[in-house]
Amino acid sequence: MTKKVGIIMVNFKDYAQRYLDDFRDSLLAQTYPRELVEYYMVDNSSSAPSYKYLSENFSEAKIIRRDDGNYAQANNEGARQAFKDGCEYIVIVNIDTTMDKNWLSELVASLEANSEAGIAQSKILLFPKTKEETLKPRINTLGNIINFLGFGFTSAYQEEDRPLEGYPEIKGYASGCSFIIRKNVFDEIGGYDSEYYMYHDDVEVGWKTRMCGHKIILAPKSIIFHKYEFSRSVRMLYYMERNRLLLVLQFYKTPTLFLVSPALVFMSMGMWFFAIVNSWLGTKIKTSMYFFQVATWKKIFKKRKFIQSIRKVSEKSIIKNFEGRVLFQEVDNPVLKYIANPIFNIYWKLIRIMIVW
Repeated sequence: MTKKVGIIMVNFKDYAQRYLDDFRDSLLAQTYPRELVEYYMVDNSSSAPSYKYLSENFSEAKIIRRDDGNYAQANNEGARQAFKDGCEYIVIVNIDTTMDKNWLSELVASLEANSEAGIAQSKILLFPKTKEETLKPRINTLGNIINFLGFGFTSAYQEEDRPLEGYPEIKGYASGCSFIIRKNVFDEIGGYDSEYYMYHDDVEVGWKTRMCGHKIILAPKSIIFHKYEFSRSVRMLYYMERNRLLLVLQFYKTPTLFLVSPALVFMSMGMWFFAIVNSWLGTKIKTSMYFFQVATWKKIFKKRKFIQSIRKVSEKSIIKNFEGRVLFQEVDNPVLKYIANPIFNIYWKLIRIMIVW
């Protein structure tokens, strides 16, 4: 293996104090040649104690300081420095993780063995909390799924770990928890879109990658354990709701958007009801106000133009594996499960047949 790799990590708020020690130790224990690895820790709106702890306890990393909390742009800054330093691949990885010693070697090997792949995701397992979970780990994701209304969610969540052969293709997108991407692909897709700020940023990267004709694969022997907390994601409902709408408005061709619009309206009504019942009405109003700004629509139309300029794959090929149901992890809502999902699933199957462009 001779490829130089840049590891991009983002420290946010107090993450370094909470996660750095275990993460750093497993990262520095990797079997991949040390002389071919550069570490870039983007300190992204962290607290003063967190930055101090980071700078004192991870001297191997080049620290890039930012103060706006924009996760998407933080990764762009890390990538820019990595490419400047001659890295041919970059790895995006969360610091609330620990890795198997062959994690990085297997990620690199997956791209080396698959020239048509632009991105490879690790097998992401849930960090074991009990002895039983250590012996029988559970899956966080084997590659993520895109719903036709812009939602993204994991596959095989909470299933027992199992051996996988080869490099299975991921039909949706790679989880932002741990993936490797080629420099030329990152450049071709324009990197991360900073407008997404955080959440669904990995959906945006994956969708662009597949539109450019590159496969996304799973590297099943690249194993990483994620200290996943679903409740932390729920607090970020604003970005999750806003960004899934951005995806739909920016990526679909006009005829597709026309076909999808009735379901979008129906889902919007459901989200308003959900917001009222669950006391996040203010967040939903804030999301709606974002789309009432002229500047927002200028950005959307500009992005639509860019998307079409890089497109090499038909809409039909991209959306054929999109999911009709909304499969929220760890959320068991009877209205969604027994009423909305059957309707959405049937509707998607019907309109998907019409999408021939």
